[in-house]
Amino acid sequence: MSSTAAEPRLLLVTGLSGAGKSTVLKVLEDLGWEVVDNLPLALLEALIDAPAKRSEANRPIAVGIDSRSRGFKPARLVKRIKDLREDGGRDIQTLFLDCAGAELERRFSETRRRHPLAEDRPAADGIARERELMEPLRRWAEHVIDTTNYSSNDLQQEIRQRFGDAEEGEPVLNILSFGFARGLPRNADLVFDMRYLRNPHWDPKLKPGTGLDREVAAYVMADPAYEDSVSQIERLILTLLPRYRAEGKSYVTIAFGCTGGRHRSVHVADRVAKTLRAAGHAPTLTHRNLDSAPQDGLEGKPPPASSAGDRQS
Repeated sequence: MSSTAAEPRLLLVTGLSGAGKSTVLKVLEDLGWEVVDNLPLALLEALIDAPAKRSEANRPIAVGIDSRSRGFKPARLVKRIKDLREDGGRDIQTLFLDCAGAELERRFSETRRRHPLAEDRPAADGIARERELMEPLRRWAEHVIDTTNYSSNDLQQEIRQRFGDAEEGEPVLNILSFGFARGLPRNADLVFDMRYLRNPHWDPKLKPGTGLDREVAAYVMADPAYEDSVSQIERLILTLLPRYRAEGKSYVTIAFGCTGGRHRSVHVADRVAKTLRAAGHAPTLTHRNLDSAPQDGLEGKPPPASSAGDRQS
């Protein structure tokens, strides 16, 4: 059977217990997807075929499947997906949610839930057993999200970026600022390091502010390297975006980092987002560490006292 425009998109949502499947399915439902959780695998094909007979034929479907699902056998499921793609021409993708074992243990401890594969043993045993069981699906999945360092809001935003509506053919574009001292973003496609620009943190008047403040922005822009380097970054991004589109990339995250994530990276990310909007793109702008308190210990050593005049200029 060949695929037609009426056939719905299908996303299998799976992964480790506690990694965020319920959150993902709730967001997809909010985005207009038809959501089914813990469906017995024997009913999967019937669910795929049923929407083609209804008026909402193009409504995408998300199916939650994990180790609790009746008849769950990952290798068999992978084979079934292959058959449905090759013989049925279905648009089927897999999203796998991963997470570090220690973080999963913490989550199960906080919620006082028992791991579904642990039975009467520690959660760590169930996590290890499930990780081994799920490995075929992880290798197969087109989308893998590691939620170890994600809050619930972080995961919701990630799903909206990946699976929310976008202009036909255009990747969902996110511009992100962050602080290297607080960890690299896990899912960035491009990362630009802004730590070569002079740091407003060491100016007592500017330290409490952020890169969105006019005085802080002026300080960063006064760096001799600023205009040429940032302009080149903007030209590079504008060159790459059509290539990403041509390759069918569904989302692009471009991250700008400085030490604390409050001044230089925030200003540059804000500028680049405005440049991209002026060029006809529609980026989402996120400042990951904007609300973090400034800390001298994160910023390394201050510049030499001899350059104080330059810093105040």
